Amino acid sequence: MALAKSVPKTLLPGRASCDIPRMKKSTWDLVGNTPLVEIESLSKLTGGRIFAKCEFMNPGGSVKDRAAKFIIDEAEKSGALKPGGTIVEGSAGNTGIGLAMLAAARGYKTIVTIPDNQAQEKYAILEALGAEVRKVKPVPFANTDHFYHQAKRISEETPGAFWANQFENLANLKAHEEGTGAEIWEDTAGRIDVFTCAVGTGGTMGGVSRSLKSRAAAAGRDVRTILADPEGSGLFSYKKTGVIQSSGSSVTEGIGIMRITANFAAAKIDDAIRILDTEMIDMLFHLARYEGLFVGTSAALNVMAAYKLAMTEKGSGKTFVTILCDHGSRYQSKLLSETWRKEKGLEPVPLGTR
Repeated sequence: MALAKSVPKTLLPGRASCDIPRMKKSTWDLVGNTPLVEIESLSKLTGGRIFAKCEFMNPGGSVKDRAAKFIIDEAEKSGALKPGGTIVEGSAGNTGIGLAMLAAARGYKTIVTIPDNQAQEKYAILEALGAEVRKVKPVPFANTDHFYHQAKRISEETPGAFWANQFENLANLKAHEEGTGAEIWEDTAGRIDVFTCAVGTGGTMGGVSRSLKSRAAAAGRDVRTILADPEGSGLFSYKKTGVIQSSGSSVTEGIGIMRITANFAAAKIDDAIRILDTEMIDMLFHLARYEGLFVGTSAALNVMAAYKLAMTEKGSGKTFVTILCDHGSRYQSKLLSETWRKEKGLEPVPLGTR
């Protein structure tokens, strides 16, 4: 399909500010300030209050838009990313999409290396946003052909390129320390007791945990932060024993790692909980059928973690908060396929009956 050439930014004069109330100047300004919603059915089941941050309502459809915005902003300010430059990143999809979206809005090119076993929807979205998608075989991080290492090499070989490096770039953590965590504290009026979420780069958990812990301490109280980890990831073991070990595997995308990133190292985590894929799929379809929320796999895993933690303190009335990372439509070719679910042994059953 032939596309018209991009409209030069110079053809849009006089856009220094908005003069219409509540109007946003650009896509850039749509990132963040997502709503917090109560998962009422789970609050009733647990006797606590379970809330989730609707990060799928960011313009790129995921929590990763926040990291993408801060990474680009800091790169522009430092001069690492210059006008007309190219952003390069290795991603399981969502960070790549966030970067490609904001790059398109600001006049940059994007190259994304991504494992070839991700949901097809992610590739299509990246291409629609104008990114150059380079699919690679999924291999362990130690392998030099891992998507992370390939992105680094491409950035070094491409004139005018900037490597986003979401795993080690602390602008990722900063996005959630200044944004997501602060918003959760304000939205709950400081009455949050437990925060839980999974880790991919460590940015969300790192930033939110630091933000909440700092605010709670200033208020003379405490917020517990709990890592939610899928099978195949070594962080549950690391938190419990100090050793990175894993077993099994998971169909979730973009979460679970076998190393300590700079973003994760800065997190303030009290404990960890393991969530199985069977538990995740049960929650995913529970949210769809009883809450009208069709979310992605990592989001469902997060909510299952909040639910299980609340059940350990059933009737406590405490407030549990987690993250709805992205929407289920990004994975519909898998999640809505009965054939795929049967192949993976992931037929959902009602909560508490498995």
